[in-house]
Amino acid sequence: MTDLRLGVNIDHVATVRNARGGDTPSPVRAAKLAEEAGADGITAHLREDRRHISDADIEALMAALKLPLNFEMAATQEMQAIALRHKPHAVCIVPEKREERTTEGGLEVAKDENRLAHFIAPLRDAGCRVSIFIAADRPQIDAAARIGAQVVELHTGAYCDAHAAGDTATRDAELAKITEMATHAHGLGLEVHAGHGLTYDTVGPVAGLPEIRELNIGHFLIGEAIFRGLSPAIAEMRRRMEAARRVLR
Repeated sequence: MTDLRLGVNIDHVATVRNARGGDTPSPVRAAKLAEEAGADGITAHLREDRRHISDADIEALMAALKLPLNFEMAATQEMQAIALRHKPHAVCIVPEKREERTTEGGLEVAKDENRLAHFIAPLRDAGCRVSIFIAADRPQIDAAARIGAQVVELHTGAYCDAHAAGDTATRDAELAKITEMATHAHGLGLEVHAGHGLTYDTVGPVAGLPEIRELNIGHFLIGEAIFRGLSPAIAEMRRRMEAARRVLR
């Protein structure tokens, strides 16, 4: 059984920093702590409006990290140019709307195949692993495979929201979709990741899916870090992921 990787998203360390301005808390320091705590990679989303992570943060992360950087970005020419300049280990193409608080839903690939295929080709040629953040939806997964993505990251937000609301029927239906589409994507030769809204309570069923290779978790871990510290928060998430994975073995 392939080990399950944990990518830690440090966006909201920058959110706290930007609330007051200045240099603290440092996203780079958070990334280094995550590395020491057992993270396998660091995720950072450079939004078009720069609401949290800044261009300087990306520069600093690329210089400081030993772990792979997963650079989340919208499918714009500006972001493509930044990614091509830095050549991070991975780029994850996400939908982005200025008015949203967080990423809402997955990228619409099926209706934009031609543009996205041309958009990701230079990124792949530069050596970046290209991931597409999409809903657990067969047409979107099929389209991601056709355009040449190497990875799909399945959006777990609806599953997590239903769990938080106590709506077990919807939660179980969303988990069933994630399960089925993880199998489908794997069958197409795509590497399968998952993320968005995962907590200690919701991570187990997703971590237990044998096709999932990586989970990307951020907001919850940064919130938990307020109460228990970042390293213990990550260590507990890793423990729960590994417990779910051991069942498969």
